[in-house]
Amino acid sequence: MTKPDTHLAHGGRDPAANHGIVNPPVYHASTVLFPTLDALEARTRDRFRGVYYGRFGTPTSFALEHAVAELEGGHGAVTAPSGLAAITTALLGFTGAGDHILVTDSVYSPTRDFCDHMLARNGVTVEYIDPRCGAAIGDRLRPETSVVFLESPGSLTFELQDVPAIAAVVRAKPGRPATIMVDNTWASPLYCRPLALGADISIHAATKYIVGHSDAMLGLIVCNEASYDTIRRAAVRLGTCAGPDDVWLGLRGLRTLSVRLARHWQSGLVLAEWLAGQPEVVRVIHPARPDHPDHALWQRDFTGASGLFAIVLDAIPRPALAALVDGLRLFGIGYSWGGFESLILPADPAKVRSATDWQAPGPLVRLHAGLEDVGDLIGDLEAGFARLRTVGR
Repeated sequence: MTKPDTHLAHGGRDPAANHGIVNPPVYHASTVLFPTLDALEARTRDRFRGVYYGRFGTPTSFALEHAVAELEGGHGAVTAPSGLAAITTALLGFTGAGDHILVTDSVYSPTRDFCDHMLARNGVTVEYIDPRCGAAIGDRLRPETSVVFLESPGSLTFELQDVPAIAAVVRAKPGRPATIMVDNTWASPLYCRPLALGADISIHAATKYIVGHSDAMLGLIVCNEASYDTIRRAAVRLGTCAGPDDVWLGLRGLRTLSVRLARHWQSGLVLAEWLAGQPEVVRVIHPARPDHPDHALWQRDFTGASGLFAIVLDAIPRPALAALVDGLRLFGIGYSWGGFESLILPADPAKVRSATDWQAPGPLVRLHAGLEDVGDLIGDLEAGFARLRTVGR
């Protein structure tokens, strides 16, 4: 395989098959016609390996799936209409009534909501675990454990999981094997390869760094060989299919993923260092910083970092927090992340915890470093902290 940067430029493309056109075309399709009855029946026998019906996939979605699967070292990939749809499709594909699953306590809150309501209603027992349990996860495994769901790092509090240690214990579990899934959105397929670390499935909210422009909803499920058919069939049975224009935006975003992520990474570290020097900031939470508790895992398992991290503020009144964020010119207040624009979002992790306690003197504030000039971003935050200090006095 070529180096990742080269693959990003060329993966999933075949100009010779498209009249020399550089980018794969967008196929808008529902009905697919077959020239003969024999051709129809042949394709029906193997509906997952070619163009059969629009919901099953088109050359546009296959191009993105192939490119991302190869980049991450997977056997195959499946697109979904959002990151959450990718998560729910994967979970439904490998769970059933009577099953037990383990989920990291730092998981994306919509994932937790799905587990607590939809999976629970389907008779699945959901148990949350300390994100830093490592090999001690063996104490929580049951004969009926079907899935171990990780998110490394968590996209709010940024704990990393020791995926190889967890995988070694899960693989040694007697009886029914458990499928290991990792939400890999923070690092993207470029900076972490969970399948190489022992996972079966790597999931992406491609809405974020892969699309990169905050203008499309898209998910991807990257699978090893053992899990691929189950995921593909689950997607078909659930009607999970991504819109062709969003898939094409994912393909376009993939071409610049490397240069964008490098900028996000660099700017995020510069902002984190500046924020660490502010007296109101009691903690900076960034896996790529040496002061992060899991920094050694980041050094071992990741080849880079994204622009998403968090800070913990000292106890301040809400008007002071509002003064910080409300007047920012370059940091938008909003959900999601991974686009070209910087974002800021106050949050309370204690509300989405059940297995571990969140202890902090004041609010957590999550930041996404966009592609703006980092000096301008610091200036924006500097003015925000000045407002905070005025109100906080």
